[in-house]
Amino acid sequence: MPRYKLVIEYDGAPFRGWQRQTDDPTVQGAIETAVTRFSGETARLTCAGRTDAGVHAIHQVAHLDLAKAWRTDTVRDALNAHLRPQPVSILSAEIVGPEFDARHSAIRRHYRYRILNRRSPAALTRAHVWQVHWPLDAELMHVAAQRLLGHHDFTAFRAAECQAKSPMRTLEQLDVTRQRMGLFEEIVIATSARSFLHHQVRAMAGTLMLAGCKRLSADDVAEILATGAKHRCGPLAPACGLTFVGVDYDEK
Repeated sequence: MPRYKLVIEYDGAPFRGWQRQTDDPTVQGAIETAVTRFSGETARLTCAGRTDAGVHAIHQVAHLDLAKAWRTDTVRDALNAHLRPQPVSILSAEIVGPEFDARHSAIRRHYRYRILNRRSPAALTRAHVWQVHWPLDAELMHVAAQRLLGHHDFTAFRAAECQAKSPMRTLEQLDVTRQRMGLFEEIVIATSARSFLHHQVRAMAGTLMLAGCKRLSADDVAEILATGAKHRCGPLAPACGLTFVGVDYDEK
């Protein structure tokens, strides 16, 4: 039974997240339905990182097992044909060994959070950014972000419904930069870790926003982390600004 590794891109706006649900549209549900339509098989996908409702992906990775061996370009093209017109695209398909697991084999996951920082409303990117109308200092946000790097108890940035057994995580990257193109002002938060807690990236983005408008200092952010003072965090940043941008696997 061959195992296929899929690289997937999707717009999360019309979906209730990645994970299959009985009544609501999800990314997993859309792809699994497409698998059945093209192959006649019922397959279950396992992904590298389950995303919430409204969260996007440009390099999600999933695996599935099929009884029949198909050409990989056939798998890619057939799934894309059956996914239309939904905003989900299979970028590639390849056969991997049975030991490969999209979730458990991952050694690092990467996310990007986008903040549109201007007064005028977004015309083209409104479903992919959090628009903050007041001025933000990206350099102050970056300085505060560095206080979150390393191995810590991230209870302050964890959703109440998070099912992870431990709040301990090792944050490897959390960079904040401002990107300008004409009157386009976007602040990008790039972060990487082996794994994240539920809502961790969005909670950090909301807290860094307060650092950017000088309502929190870098020391304040460090204290929130150390004490688990969730009530002092910023607002939970909206899902639309978050994108799953990649996952790393051991080359072996």
